Amino acid sequence: MQNHEVRVHPESDRLNRADQLAWKIAQVAADPVGVEPAVADMIINRMIDNAAVAMASVNRHSVMSARSEALAHRRPGGATVFGMGADVRVHAEWAAWANGTAVRELDYHDTFLAAEYSHPGDNIPGILAVAQQCNRSGADLIRGIATGYEIQIDLARAICLHKHKIDHVAHLGPSVAAGIGTLLRLPPSVIYQAIGQALHVTTATRQSRKGEISSWKAYAPAHAGKMAVESVDRAMLGETSPTPIYEGEDGVIAWMLDGRDALYSVPLPSMGEPKRAILSSFTKEHSAEYQSQALIDLAFRMGKKISNWEDVDDVLIETSHHTHYVIGTGSNDPQKFDPQATRETLDHSIMYIVAVALQDGCWHHVRSYEPERARRPIRCGCGKKSTRLKNPSGHNATTRVTRTKKPLAVALSSV
Repeated sequence: MQNHEVRVHPESDRLNRADQLAWKIAQVAADPVGVEPAVADMIINRMIDNAAVAMASVNRHSVMSARSEALAHRRPGGATVFGMGADVRVHAEWAAWANGTAVRELDYHDTFLAAEYSHPGDNIPGILAVAQQCNRSGADLIRGIATGYEIQIDLARAICLHKHKIDHVAHLGPSVAAGIGTLLRLPPSVIYQAIGQALHVTTATRQSRKGEISSWKAYAPAHAGKMAVESVDRAMLGETSPTPIYEGEDGVIAWMLDGRDALYSVPLPSMGEPKRAILSSFTKEHSAEYQSQALIDLAFRMGKKISNWEDVDDVLIETSHHTHYVIGTGSNDPQKFDPQATRETLDHSIMYIVAVALQDGCWHHVRSYEPERARRPIRCGCGKKSTRLKNPSGHNATTRVTRTKKPLAVALSSV
């Protein structure tokens, strides 16, 4: 890997294209390097995982709405849509929209966390849709997905978005555009323009993951994928993008991220170096925010030790900065304590998640979030009724940050 220093430049510098991050990403995307067998195997696994979680959500409202919109844009020889037969084809950008929503709806696909967090499986719907419409081979598809994963993960390693309240899909637009560029074997000059356009139109605030979380959480990555498909299309037609998109004095870094004094070191594969980033990402066992996975398993084990819920006064969770401030009490979101909250909100409430996992001893992508479950009286794991706690949704659960050498240190204690 080669680290590239990225900082803001005044327009008077007339920063050379070769020195811009978007160009360096485009060069990685255009590199004809092969895909290693372990990476190809993992890509196939992730495609299966994406399809599985998409089909589990295919009849949920957000997914049906996205599919309905896609079906209004039929195209013979286009791309397929989850929930429809192989004979039903739509324009690639609308397949990316519908399928991306289906993949994201249950928050059940893979994750990578570093300076920024991401769900790199979000790259697959857009790249796959273009592969179908353009009749590309399976080998081309695998190469494209390898690039998508590589670029999003490398950006997430180096550039934090959430600190500045920018949604994490701002890294997804460029990665999907780069992946499509690899898929179609486009020259760096075209991929470069597509990356700039995709980033420019996919930077949005993080309010979509704050407070009462709405159904847009499922749509956000699908929108980024759709914008990336359209950006590649325009770039192939000869249209250009705002440049330098990252380093410009009025660009993304200067006004949305760390500002004019920012300095990032972005790792990218050297020319001829295989793209292996997908091997650093992980799938989920439970349909819940990634940082809750270990907590759910720990709660299963602890719940078996509790025979009377009246003996539990509160639950203290000592955890990582991310968990505390995004899905814990550090978020200061009262909605995360509300049993009337949306599924999307409860999915991002460690207080709710731990309470349900403790009491039920199991986790289900539908039943664990049903309104009846969120509002019902407390029951122990064996099904016997117990006295309702003052705050059955988890008001008595608190989180705090623990600083350790380990990336995630969790301690659950009942008093």
